Amino acid sequence: MTEQEKLMKKALACAQKALSEGEVPIGAVVTLHGKVIARGHNRRTKKQIATAHAEVEAIEKACKKLGSWRIPECEIYVTLEPCPMCMGAILNARIPKLYFGAYEQKGLAMTEQLAKANLLNHTVEYEGGVLGEECSAILTQFFTGMRKKQKEEKKAAKQEETVEKPDNNKRI
Repeated sequence: MTEQEKLMKKALACAQKALSEGEVPIGAVVTLHGKVIARGHNRRTKKQIATAHAEVEAIEKACKKLGSWRIPECEIYVTLEPCPMCMGAILNARIPKLYFGAYEQKGLAMTEQLAKANLLNHTVEYEGGVLGEECSAILTQFFTGMRKKQKEEKKAAKQEETVEKPDNNKRI
């Protein structure tokens, strides 16, 4: 197992924590010289804050730990390709290297465009697909379970509706 895979496993542990809390299972770790200094997982539902993404949480913790909003000696590992907002946070923090697991399938991640755009006088090297199958699997598990639960709730609501409706066409 490569060093990147070992560190992605740590991000996957953060994603598992998000899953256990009923959140979309995305995890992130920030490393300094190969050691994890900050962890984050998705908490949008719990906090009801749009920016409560795993990457933002991990970057904020790393900045606090290092006492600077610039963390140019760090790397970040994320289980899912970052959204444009999180790429902005990575660029703002001056993180030079990003590793991510699963590729974003539904939305427009713009990783390549943002990483190389030289926004804020900074570019980001990136490598996608690190433990990609494992990172995809946890997301698939979550969304399959969510869709199944929604179907069951819809079916139960429909049955309740049928039971509650009186039959006004009956003759006495």
